[in-house]
Formats: sequence, structure tokens, C-alpha cells
Amino acid sequence: MNIATHPFDALMEITARPAVVFVRGEGSLLWDDSGKRYLDFVQGWAVNCLGHSPPAVAEALAAQSKLLLTPSPAFYNAPSLKLAKALVEQSCFDQVFFANSGAEANEGAIKLARKYGALRKGGAHEIITFEGGFHGRTLATMSASGKKAFEPLFEPKVSGFPKAQWNDIASVKRLISDKTIGVMLEPIQGEAGVWPATDQFLGELRALTKAHRLLLIVDEIQTGMGRTGKLFHYEHAGIEPDIMTLGKGIGGGVPLAALLATEAASCFEHGDQGGTFNGNPLMCAAGLAVLEHVAEPDFLKSVTDAGLYLESELQRISARHGLGEVRGRGLLLALDLKIPIAASVVALAFEDGVLLNAPRPDTLRFMPALNVSRAEIALMIECLDAILAKIGAARRVA
Repeated sequence: MNIATHPFDALMEITARPAVVFVRGEGSLLWDDSGKRYLDFVQGWAVNCLGHSPPAVAEALAAQSKLLLTPSPAFYNAPSLKLAKALVEQSCFDQVFFANSGAEANEGAIKLARKYGALRKGGAHEIITFEGGFHGRTLATMSASGKKAFEPLFEPKVSGFPKAQWNDIASVKRLISDKTIGVMLEPIQGEAGVWPATDQFLGELRALTKAHRLLLIVDEIQTGMGRTGKLFHYEHAGIEPDIMTLGKGIGGGVPLAALLATEAASCFEHGDQGGTFNGNPLMCAAGLAVLEHVAEPDFLKSVTDAGLYLESELQRISARHGLGEVRGRGLLLALDLKIPIAASVVALAFEDGVLLNAPRPDTLRFMPALNVSRAEIALMIECLDAILAKIGAARRVA
């Protein structure tokens, strides 16, 4: 038997991690095992929408854990029924299937679309996705993604995902054939560097898919649950998709995701879809606590206001240091650094006790808690400003 010689050795090496262990979180703050405090503008990649360990979620979990963890998905449970009803009432969809992760929800969306094609469109099965898109790490969702780093991995891929160009409706039209059943996209491509679909493009996609009797599938894993200032991003464009997936923020830090569909698109038959832990009352209780907060109009307005403040401060920093554009919406924003220094900025910020994310070598992404304060934004900007000044000075000397 091999014995791990270091506390980290028992975990599979799947990503580079700093040699610290986080032990506590509260709101926008994290503490490691040495007692060092960090200001978190990543929040688990937009997962902790109410910050770390929000009291509402903690209390909901504690209360539900004393009642029922899971009766199995073969039976109804009260929290899943309440959460499904609340999501339907707040959206344009009619039915909900709960899952444990965004990738699982997207996998379900792909299966639902293919089932729809088999039943109602002569076996059509292709789903048009987009270059730069990211939909998860299952084989099907990696295949649906347009991430270049995925292309050589785990061959052979799942076929049936032709790729269109972002914000280019003509490129979508060229890919439509009698095999096509739908179009799937993130309203904002997060992993690609926070590239929003324009509201006009989303409107054109909705019109095009309706004209060809295709399903429009919006992957709102990252943009949903208030992240862009509306409960769901599709509302900005004034459209109604056929299928939507949610993840990340819906659980406020616990593993919860959802697949929502209109009544017309909901065509699963018994045995087509399932999952041992799907819709369990413990996670759905957390989801209810989150939704009750983020769906409030005043809360959504505060997200918009905080996003505008963060955007203006990033634009000020960009102008000061000769950087590029600020992209995104609400509290999902990116700063174009124009040069590949993002990893260095992230590392220096970590040393200074600020957590940032670099989805691309030349891009920083900002995904703070939706209730982040102006004072916390100002602290992050102060840190980033100092780092950029330091890097700029070093480059001039070099």
C-alpha cells in the first residue's frame, strides 16, 4: 500500500493549486489555515452568489438536515416541489429537472433536445454550438464546447455539435440542415474571456430557431441567478428560450443545478433521465433560500448598481495603465490586459490576499459575491492598481 507523504498527495493532481488550505469563509472573505485573510473576487467561479457561508443557506441546510436528507428521487419531497414551482413562476418555463452540477444539467439539455428530435423532427439530433463556448466536462458537454484545449482530449468525441461563430447569425444559418434540432449557447462566454452575446444576436437566434422549428437552449450556469442584474440573462434580450440550464449560483455554494424547459419541449419518458441525488431535499432547501434572496427586485437592482461601479473602476484602471476594454454585464466582468500577464497578476494578488481569476493569458475575470460592497470593490481595485503599477515599472526597467 502506498502511503501519502504529504497532506496534498492523496488528491489527484488535476489543477495547479497554491499550497494553502482554506478553513473558513464569510461573505467576501476567506481565511486559510495560517490565519491569513483573503478578499475573494472569484467565489468558486460565480458559485457563492451570496458570499461564503451565508446565514440563510446555512440555516436552511441545518433545518432540513434534521428533517430529511433524501427519500430517493423515486418519491416526491417538499423542498424540490417548492423550488421547482418558484423557478417556474419566475421564468418562462413550465417544468424543472434538478441535477447536481452544471455539466449534468447541460448533459440533460442535450439528451432532451435529442429526444425531442427523435419524437418530433424526424430523428434530427445535431445541436449548433459556438467557438469559444464552454458547457462542462462530461464527454458530451466537452464535445459541445468550443474550447480549443478540449479538442485533442478523450477522443473520440461525441458527434453532432457543429460550431458557429460568436455573434454571427449568418454562420448559424449556414450550419442548419435537416439534422439540426437546436442551438445552444452561453449568453456570456465565461471561460473564453467573458464575451457577451449581444441582445440583438440573441433576438436573431430566437427568430431563426422559431423559423426552422429548432430548440433554443441557453446555458445560464454562470449568468443565471441574478449574476447579470436580472434573475436570468435571457430577460435582457426580451426573448423566451425553450430550454435553460442553471448551476453554480443556484445552490449558493452547495452542489445543485437545474434543467428547465417549456411544456412543449419537455418530452422525457419514464426511464430516460434520472440521478441518485437529483432533487434531494437538502440541496433544494439551500436553493430555495438562495432564490428567495436573489429574486427580490431591490437585490437585483443592487447587483446592477454594484456591477456598474465595478465596471467604471475597472475602466479607470484600464485607462490609467493603458489596458484594453472592460467586458461583461452586472457582476460578471473581464478586463483585457492586452498582454499575457494575467497569471502574474493573479499570483501577486494572491500574495496580497486578493483572489482573482485569469480565464485567458491576457484577461482577468471578476465574479464577486452578488452582495459585494463598494468598500470591498474599492479594496480590490486598490490592490489591482498597485500590482499593475509594479508590473508596468518592471517592464519599463526590463
